[in-house]
Amino acid sequence: MTRPLRSAMPVLALAAALGACTATTGTPTPVATLAPLAPDVLRRYAAVTDEPFPVEAVDPRDLKARNVRQVVAYPTREPPGTLVVDPFARHLYLVQEGGRALRYGVGVGKAGFEFTGTATVARKAAWPRWTPTPDMIRRDPERNGRWAGGMAGGARNPLGARALYLFKDGHDTLYRIHGTTEPWSIGEAVSSGCIRMMNQDVIDLYQRVPAGTKVVVLGSRVSLQAARDAAPKSTGSLGNAAPEDTTPDGGLDRAGLEDLSARVTEAPYPVAGSEEPDEAGL
Repeated sequence: MTRPLRSAMPVLALAAALGACTATTGTPTPVATLAPLAPDVLRRYAAVTDEPFPVEAVDPRDLKARNVRQVVAYPTREPPGTLVVDPFARHLYLVQEGGRALRYGVGVGKAGFEFTGTATVARKAAWPRWTPTPDMIRRDPERNGRWAGGMAGGARNPLGARALYLFKDGHDTLYRIHGTTEPWSIGEAVSSGCIRMMNQDVIDLYQRVPAGTKVVVLGSRVSLQAARDAAPKSTGSLGNAAPEDTTPDGGLDRAGLEDLSARVTEAPYPVAGSEEPDEAGL
């Protein structure tokens, strides 16, 4: 059966016009029927009713096991409270005590591969305003020029319900962690963009991390260059992108993480009656 077109199609058309942290992946691909979702998973991704703008429930067909917010084993020397972004695995981790982390699924585009290393959450915004960079306006003045003064936050703004702004050495990296109106794009390499999360997840993360939080963005010279070569050429560049020969791992045990990822990335999908105690108050 063909999935019906979503009521958010005007939003998708708008998002496609907005450039580097906002582009759409287009119409979602139909997926196979999944096992019934556990009640706690449904609660995590239900509609949010206490926001100034609507946050719709995530369609269960758009939820993949690896993208559901969950606590996982995560060996790292980074202290609790650190955010670790792995754009290649499409996961974001909030490091916790005892070798654990709260893992979120993310979508990533070319801009999401252009910064690696450490940064700081210098600013947080609820229902953020979106403003195109001068480069984006020069590249496509017809589409982006009308937003030169900024687009107010709201249900139609492709940055979603929350945004975290990453700075390094006092300078804006132009790298954002933000919400999205396209939950089916989570876990995918979208046509452009920074790091996008389901609105329910970015709201959750926003509540957990204060300004000043350390962020480690993983990357390597080989994988970073391969991602750049495969990415669309029409997206904007980041003025403070890390040099290609930068290979920071943020003190992470990469071999251990790769082995762990192979074992936990495709964790069994939570089904009704099988959920474990909710360790993180998800």
